Amino acid sequence: MKLSKISLLSFLLLVLPISLLAHGVSLSDQETLSNGGLLAYILVGAKHMVTGYDHLLFLTGVIFYLSSFKDIVRFISIFTIGHSITLIGATYMGIKADEHLIDAVIAVSVLYKGFENLGGFKTFFKTKSPNLLFMVFIFGLIHGFGLSTRLQSFDLGAGQFLSKIICFNVGVELGQIAALIPIVFIISKWKSLDSYKLFYKFVNWFLVVAGVALFIFQMYGYLNGHS
Repeated sequence: MKLSKISLLSFLLLVLPISLLAHGVSLSDQETLSNGGLLAYILVGAKHMVTGYDHLLFLTGVIFYLSSFKDIVRFISIFTIGHSITLIGATYMGIKADEHLIDAVIAVSVLYKGFENLGGFKTFFKTKSPNLLFMVFIFGLIHGFGLSTRLQSFDLGAGQFLSKIICFNVGVELGQIAALIPIVFIISKWKSLDSYKLFYKFVNWFLVVAGVALFIFQMYGYLNGHS
């Protein structure tokens, strides 16, 4: 099975503009949270992660680096611990940042992973890349802060505050699992195909391009909102 470079580039140009618009807080989500119980927070958390293209792009880059299911579980668990710490802690304590700025940093994490996978550190800096497990944890903290900032954009009400935060976090974990299953399956199966090297380069270049585009997009939103 061989994929032409033209087809891959067309896919890139199609997906990137869509991804820029796919992520956000909707009025329907607020209505769901206002009218539902704790289960609503699980559902919205899962929905947020499944549509959270920036989080999933980063995790896709991480999965490319891994060769066994055990490693995938280990690295995803570290990422989960990291984002759970900041999601729950920052939300409970009311710590937040401008959502455009935190999303810009998350965009850098996507760029970083694609750059690393393409051998950027060795090529440009003549050095090994930083310890991946440590970096995944650090980026997990940053991604969790982004999730917290998003959650704090909702009106959470006064009652069961901590329970709502935890339920949202549970939903995020369930959504993450649901989203990662097909990603892991596709990457694992593609490794046996002749086109894997092209697929690997394309996806990781996509991460670099997407990271840059998302960073510019978020910084434009930040500067526009503060002008």
